[in-house]
Amino acid sequence: MSTFKPLVFSGIQPSGNLQLGNYLGAIKRWIALQNEYNCIYCIVDMHALTINPSPEKLKQHTREVTAALLASGIDPQKNILFNQSRVPQHAELAWIFNCIVRIGWMKRMIQFKDKVGKHHEKASLGLFAYPTLMAADILVYRATHVPVGEDQKQHLELARNIAQRFNNDYSCRIASLDLGVAMKAEEKTTSGFFPVVEPLINDTSMRIMSLRDGTKKMSKSDESDLSRINLDDSADDIAKKIRKAKTDSEFFPKTVEELKNRPEADNLITIYAALADSNKRTVLTEFNIKQFSDFKVALTDILVEKLSPISSEMRRLKKDYAYIDSVLKNGSRRASIIAEKNMKHIRDIIGFL
Repeated sequence: MSTFKPLVFSGIQPSGNLQLGNYLGAIKRWIALQNEYNCIYCIVDMHALTINPSPEKLKQHTREVTAALLASGIDPQKNILFNQSRVPQHAELAWIFNCIVRIGWMKRMIQFKDKVGKHHEKASLGLFAYPTLMAADILVYRATHVPVGEDQKQHLELARNIAQRFNNDYSCRIASLDLGVAMKAEEKTTSGFFPVVEPLINDTSMRIMSLRDGTKKMSKSDESDLSRINLDDSADDIAKKIRKAKTDSEFFPKTVEELKNRPEADNLITIYAALADSNKRTVLTEFNIKQFSDFKVALTDILVEKLSPISSEMRRLKKDYAYIDSVLKNGSRRASIIAEKNMKHIRDIIGFL
């Protein structure tokens, strides 16, 4: 039975200004997890290279995402917060995993198929190998838990398969080598070097959709800024976007069942429930009204209440890049200590001198 101490790892891409979907889908969970676990949070700037950002934009976005995380309540003293490229052990372990993973495993990755479509011959090797780097991100720290959404479940399953394959392939080496130098004695009783990572799935997780089309996920890449609530939006911006948010011509719903064929109505109620730490059924009971216009006023109020402190702090932090850089530098130093300790064992296990 594994005796690994619980450790959470999670990463976020620096792909521009974060929006409400990022906050409710990931950041809000990170804030809660830091009160229960030791957490390592990473801005995965190496993964961002798969979309070929300009060097200037990559630096800017890395700092902006860091500012958003800090402004939202991520504590860089309590957790480790850093950018991936500062810890080269991620890439080193990813190559080792590339030599373990089978092509057939990678070809089954749904996200790769969805992103490249019929143009897979023009896709970069980095995009194809993205999941092995993701596995290395997690396992270089021997993390035990990862918060995941629906779109990342398959990648986490691959990380579990890689951990098991490594443990099986090198079981004799793991058993025979003296790994106790930097490992606690009880850890030597585990069935392998890597833990089999467990997903942290939020039973009440809510998928936030576009304000202009309730069938599409809210996204930073949408051409229309009216489709999303950005974390640095002003109160006036939020009010305008919610006022213009698409609903339908029917009355405000009374039951959850009524929402099944009303995606825009469902989305706005989902957003309110997530911000209020409630559920859709309770929200529908609370708002015994006829018109969506009245509900939009309440939704605007709670959005401004929750997001205004974050946007205000983000604007302050964006003027202090020296502080942001110091946070990332300190976080990478702490992350490197853990990663290098584990890599010394991994190099020994696989036979590197």
